[in-house]
Amino acid sequence: MDITKIKTSCLINNYNYAGFLSEAIESALNQTVEFDEIIIVDDASTDHSAEVIAKFIQKNNVKYILKQKNQGQLSSFNEGFLAATGDILFFLDADDIYEPEYLETALNFYDRRSECDFIFCAYKKFGAIEGIFQTDVVDLDLGYSVIRTFYTGEWIGSITSTLSIRREIISKFLPIPYIEDWRVRADDCLVWGASLVGAKKFYISKPLVRYRIHQNNQFHNKKSIDIDKNYEYKRFWKCNSLFNYILKKNNYTLPLLVAFTSLNELKTIPCPNLKDFVCYLKIIFLFEHNFYWKVKGIFLLFSYFVKILFINELKKR
Repeated sequence: MDITKIKTSCLINNYNYAGFLSEAIESALNQTVEFDEIIIVDDASTDHSAEVIAKFIQKNNVKYILKQKNQGQLSSFNEGFLAATGDILFFLDADDIYEPEYLETALNFYDRRSECDFIFCAYKKFGAIEGIFQTDVVDLDLGYSVIRTFYTGEWIGSITSTLSIRREIISKFLPIPYIEDWRVRADDCLVWGASLVGAKKFYISKPLVRYRIHQNNQFHNKKSIDIDKNYEYKRFWKCNSLFNYILKKNNYTLPLLVAFTSLNELKTIPCPNLKDFVCYLKIIFLFEHNFYWKVKGIFLLFSYFVKILFINELKKR
């Protein structure tokens, strides 16, 4: 398949990042494979962001939305999604930068792996802190994670600017109405939402995004967490509302046999690690109400674990 035939949308969300915004837009424009559309959503900035955006509106593939009211990051994701026409949507925070080969690498990955619904990649930190953040040193097929996410709340993904999602997946959960709950850290909605609606997730080990560390960086500094001592309690109820909304929107019901479904979901990961086995063991032990299936599920899980260990040992020889 010709990767240029896959229509792509880059959604840049911005609030008062006029000093960084040009670099972000230019990094999206200067890809080795061109984005079909770049949509800049400005969340009613009070700095000169609108002037920065105006410099780029003559570009054929650049669109923009200037919101009249500041509503936060999730609202910007909602607006960008509703305006986008791409088959695959890529997300970029206005203070971050794409490496020139980011889009081409991601599209080649989607092309090779037709079952891939969601990708996140490694990234380079720059600014106040330098370094490379990698989940692993090799590319990974992470399988499906519906059961895992619902029962444990596991967050399988990365920061906003490393994320891309197929339209058919993201349309199952966006737009999300809880914009006040997710004024910041709305990448949680993308990561959890994709898992809950059945996205098959992959990880690219090459650092293809530059993640800027600065004094206003919400995720890295986590100032709101330090100030609000009830943060985790409030976050629990936000997550609960989000999960229930997504499940209800898609008419999903939880499986009667948790053990059976958990084992099948684990098997969608080609190379599961110990953490994966422990996670599903905990789910079966805590949430399988049928005693027969609880015991059988744990037995089958251990049997599969031993089988994987044996296969891995053979590969090493």
